[in-house]
Amino acid sequence: MSSTLFMEDELDLITSLPMVGNKFADGIDGREMGAKRQRLIDQGPPFYGSSPSSSFMYNPPPYGYVNQPPPFPVVRLRGLPFDCTETDVAEFFHGLDIVDVLFVHKNSKFTGEAFCVLGYPLQVDFALQKNRQNMGRRYVEVFRSKRQEYYKAIANEVSDAHGGSPRRNIPRAKSHDEGKDSAEHTGVLRLRGLPFSAGKDDIMDFFKDFVLSEDSIHLTMNSDGRPTGEAFVEFANAEDSKAAMAKDRMTLGSRYIELFPSSQEEMDEAVSRGR
Repeated sequence: MSSTLFMEDELDLITSLPMVGNKFADGIDGREMGAKRQRLIDQGPPFYGSSPSSSFMYNPPPYGYVNQPPPFPVVRLRGLPFDCTETDVAEFFHGLDIVDVLFVHKNSKFTGEAFCVLGYPLQVDFALQKNRQNMGRRYVEVFRSKRQEYYKAIANEVSDAHGGSPRRNIPRAKSHDEGKDSAEHTGVLRLRGLPFSAGKDDIMDFFKDFVLSEDSIHLTMNSDGRPTGEAFVEFANAEDSKAAMAKDRMTLGSRYIELFPSSQEEMDEAVSRGR
């Protein structure tokens, strides 16, 4: 059997296994899944750094779930620095047991997103407490995720690493960028990842190809009156805001800026929170 066919058969097994208790039907648990994922990726181009150190492995205690399988302990991170490593993620979640870190790529480029599998489900709540805390000079968003989303991301990475395969019919996960492309434009964009020192003039210069006024730019503040690193920009029309999405992930100073289609309602709510 060729290595490619072996890789595809193993990936099909991974994406189809049901859960029984805290393990899958064939006895594979979350820690073994990390090893299987790394073995698949190792057969293709090296998208990943070194696999997680054994010091991060954790032997989870018995679960307290009754008559139902425990949730798969995975979170999704967004807004990571482009030079982020697995060690950085482990330090960010210091005190938690990191089983696997899956960095997400698009066209061989890191998207700033990752999935992190933890030692056991109760640690997900602790990981969520790190939402919007800083890694280096960037704040990182942490979200709950699901086993299926993690596995689809693995399938995408393996497929990209091997140039795809006519035999594989695994559905691709909808990437965050694809979600942006399909979002409706109302003329308002949300900016994320701004330097805390950025002012309205900096944003106007960032969008220098568009006609903006200071009144059309809204920097958001937290409850202490400090900048959140986000802003909302009102463009003349929806066509302009859609065209401005070409600036997504371009840099302002030393930081790359993420852009998201937004709405007047979302902007008003975010601005009012700062007041």
